[in-house]
Amino acid sequence: MTTTAHPRTRSFATLLDRDLGRLETEVRAYPDDAALWIEAGEISNPAGTLALHLAGNLQHFVGALMGNTGYVRDRPREFGARDLSRSELLEEIASARRAVAATLGAMDDAALERPWTGGGPLDEGATTEMMLTHLAGHLNYHLGQINYHRRILAAAD
Repeated sequence: MTTTAHPRTRSFATLLDRDLGRLETEVRAYPDDAALWIEAGEISNPAGTLALHLAGNLQHFVGALMGNTGYVRDRPREFGARDLSRSELLEEIASARRAVAATLGAMDDAALERPWTGGGPLDEGATTEMMLTHLAGHLNYHLGQINYHRRILAAAD
């Protein structure tokens, strides 16, 4: 985790790192690797898919677009890969954590006010701060889905 002197970017770094840690905890809480890929009821995106998506999303938007890491996103893989091991998923999450820490650790608060030009779901006129806020919400939305998915499977046992 970074110790940047910039309080606003440090806040985003802290929150994203905390929630990526929660994602790791959820992935570890599944009883085995196979359970991460079970489609339960009407849930078509199991935990493995969502974990890959979240790691890829943050490596793309924060790492590549904000931090110029060179990461190349493979969104079809995020939603199409199946049966990756828990350790492979945890490595993807760890890569996202490193990208977030390095990028936000090097970013000053003034960068948050700059117009967001990296595309994605925001309207014209959005700032980098708005994009980071969106990414934090997106992470938590899917983190809740993963938690719910895990509990549904546990109840079925």
